[in-house]
Amino acid sequence: MSEIPAKATKSTGSGNPSDRARPEAADDSGLGGATRDSGAARDSTAAASAGGAAGSTGGAAGSTGGAAGSTGGATESAQGVVGSAAGRVGSTDAPGFMGGHAVGDPMWQTSPPGSMYDYIKVASFSIGPDGLVDQWSLRAEQLFGISAERAVGMDPIEAFVDPDRRAEGQRKMAEALDGREWTGVVPFRMPGPGGEEGLAEVYVMPTTAEGGERAAVCIVVDVRTLRRIETDLAASQAIFGQSPFGFLLIDTDLRVRRANRRFASIYGGEVDDHRGRGVHDYLQSPEAERVEATLRRVMETGDSITDMHITGFVPGSEERRHWSINLFRVHSGTGRPIGIAWLATDITARRSAAREAAAARRNLALLNEAGTRIGNSLDLETTARELLDVVVPGFCDLATVDLYQGLLVGDETPPGLADGSAELRRVAFSSAVSDAPFVGGPAPVRVGAVHHYPFNSPCADALRTARPQQVPEEGNLIQSTLAVPMVAHDTVVGLVQFSRTKGSEPFGDRDRGLAVELAARAAVCIDNARLYRREHERALILQRSLLPPGDPEASGLDIACRYLPGNAATEVGGDWFDVIELPGHRTALVVGDVMGRGLRAAVAMGELRTAVRTLALLDLEPAEVLSALDEIARGLGTPGGVQSASRTAASRPHDKDLSEVYLATCVYAVYDSVTRRCTFANAGHLPPVLVEPGESALMLDVPPGMPLGVGGEPFEEVEVELPEGALLALYTDGLVESRDHPLDEGLQAFVGALTDPGQPPTTLRADTPRSLEDVCDHVLNTLDTHHGEDDIALLMARVQGLPEDSVGDWTLPREPRSVGRAREYARGRLLAWDLEPLVDTAELLVSELVTNALRYGEGEIRLRLLLDRTLVCEVWDAGLVQPRRRRARDTDEGGRGLQLVGLLSAAWGSRRTPRGKTVWFELPLPGGEHGLTDPAEALLSLF
Repeated sequence: MSEIPAKATKSTGSGNPSDRARPEAADDSGLGGATRDSGAARDSTAAASAGGAAGSTGGAAGSTGGAAGSTGGATESAQGVVGSAAGRVGSTDAPGFMGGHAVGDPMWQTSPPGSMYDYIKVASFSIGPDGLVDQWSLRAEQLFGISAERAVGMDPIEAFVDPDRRAEGQRKMAEALDGREWTGVVPFRMPGPGGEEGLAEVYVMPTTAEGGERAAVCIVVDVRTLRRIETDLAASQAIFGQSPFGFLLIDTDLRVRRANRRFASIYGGEVDDHRGRGVHDYLQSPEAERVEATLRRVMETGDSITDMHITGFVPGSEERRHWSINLFRVHSGTGRPIGIAWLATDITARRSAAREAAAARRNLALLNEAGTRIGNSLDLETTARELLDVVVPGFCDLATVDLYQGLLVGDETPPGLADGSAELRRVAFSSAVSDAPFVGGPAPVRVGAVHHYPFNSPCADALRTARPQQVPEEGNLIQSTLAVPMVAHDTVVGLVQFSRTKGSEPFGDRDRGLAVELAARAAVCIDNARLYRREHERALILQRSLLPPGDPEASGLDIACRYLPGNAATEVGGDWFDVIELPGHRTALVVGDVMGRGLRAAVAMGELRTAVRTLALLDLEPAEVLSALDEIARGLGTPGGVQSASRTAASRPHDKDLSEVYLATCVYAVYDSVTRRCTFANAGHLPPVLVEPGESALMLDVPPGMPLGVGGEPFEEVEVELPEGALLALYTDGLVESRDHPLDEGLQAFVGALTDPGQPPTTLRADTPRSLEDVCDHVLNTLDTHHGEDDIALLMARVQGLPEDSVGDWTLPREPRSVGRAREYARGRLLAWDLEPLVDTAELLVSELVTNALRYGEGEIRLRLLLDRTLVCEVWDAGLVQPRRRRARDTDEGGRGLQLVGLLSAAWGSRRTPRGKTVWFELPLPGGEHGLTDPAEALLSLF
């Protein structure tokens, strides 16, 4: 900093207070007693005066008080800074001051970087006796922005003071030139238009020029800089004294230069006790090495570090603490790095809260995933595996699910359920670790194995109390295990175990609550699946018990059938089929479908199937059978039966929900193996499909009629003659209809599968037919039968009529001799069929039936013998009165003929015909399962 040379002389007038300050300032500068009589001496004297003035600037600044707007400790701090800077002026090397030195003067030195003059803008200039500037320093040039050539000779009042303050400025200047010191804060404006305004603290010190005239030396300090320093000092004081954050100032050797009170309160001791400490005094390895490396990087590169998380301990506590630190390099006024600022915030509570929030979010996400993924299947094992897929590895490392064996097999109250000792089956296991054995622990239970827990074990206790239990550690792999009972509708259905391995965090209270919630959700789904499985199995058992057992057999027909229930995800439906043997080697073929699913549909199907078999044994026509079935269907579910249902239907609104009504579709066909004619009646069902030998499949044109249960509409019959070897197919809608395939497409696909374009139609001829079992398999494999949306029933029959030589048919006149002829015809034909063991029995029974026809019937008599799997004898007449079997008394001479027929035959009966009635009996063939009845014993049993 360059100074203005001026001669240091004492002012006259001992009464002026400033006269006492000037010698002190001169003495402080070390130049007070020096005399100069040359130019160099004059310069040194001026420099000494400037130094003294500068040394007094701190006091001047302090004396400004309210004028400068400074207050309290900030002003004192500013005074200290300014005083320090002024005290160092004497040691500042200034250009032009390297001449001779007075005896006793201190050595002049260059101020090191970081001098206070780097921060405080201090300038000096001198005023001659004429009141004009005659000396202008380099600092003045920097402060005011005016060069010395321009400034010298200027009137400072006219140049820098506003016009309204110039009068007062001229008065003060005159006082200064009159030998009075003055100090104050002066607003100024740079010369020229649009000059910048400023505020300067001016210290005017009177002096004497060479000629003895009075002059003045002015020391100017930029007040704005002082105020900025005051603000910085106040901020520094706040950081080190009042800040709630830990603050360190670390020097270039990475040692603590200064710490604030907050930091000292955390680590103990006074603030000064931390001076000189390093990172290793506060943090443990390797955290200390990491932080130290970061500090060196900040010191070398100048890159700031924001929100760096560190972990450590504080004295007197074993709790792990977490801090967030910000690091930035600190520079001096000249830009030289002097250290690193460390600002730390304790985030232990925030980190703990963040962990809690993250755990809560993770648990909620896990529960949401559990609600989405668990319970998508109605299978018990699948539901258990879905639970483990959710919890492993997101919640635990290993998990198992055990369900009560009794509940799995359908036992509602398995023994030992209350005390937890009942048998359980391991239904699922999942692990996120290797399949290494549990060294030191019990042998693991295999999936599917049945086991039980000891009575005093934690698992049995969890099953008894329905509360989760902590399982003691066993082996060197498992660290923590929770045994959680699976409770659904206040019933324990099983146990799930969650395990975490070594290295994982043990289960806490929050984990326990989550485990209970997960187990409860899975338990409800498993219990629902169990209840559904129970209902499904019962309905399936009921439905299959109502279907024909084994492979049905019929006279003159080759039968094959398939029944596919809905899968485990759907309810059992009401599909059924039946093959009913009728008298005269006739067969009734029935396929039906009750609308709806579940036990309700299965029960309705059983009632309708029983009704069909009963009506079929009455030998009614197909249309009459369906009409009677329609009446029965309308009465299903109504306590009063059909008539009560009719009254209810008449009284309720027409828009009543039809779901309360039992509706069903059915096709009923009666096939006569002698004539190969088949009579069809349809109640809203899909049409039968016929495949004639060598032809493509076609759907028979059978009027569909209304479904059973609607009522009010008659049913029509269609009679079709079936050629030998023809294939007849009856089916339900599950075979040809699904959500992905409309009904029309399914029917066309079914017809195409029966025709089988992949093989020539000749394969359906009678001489080289394919097996009906193969045809059924081909149809099911070709069509979409695995959709599981509905049951599938398929009934296929290939026509194999009775040969002509297996039929004996005679017409007898109404005369007594016809009885003998009938016996002769029967004997001759039975001998021709090599059925000699049946001759006597057949002759006796034929004579009884022909005799009854002569006595009680009308018109001519017809005798027919049919040989197939059994021998059937039929006697036809035109009478409408049905024979009735009665018990004859011991004294009665007649009335035992039909009793005799019932004793000697395997079955007998009568049926109406369009032109009368037919009475028939059936005899088993020799060598069959049923032996022949001895006629002598049968006759003796009558008496």
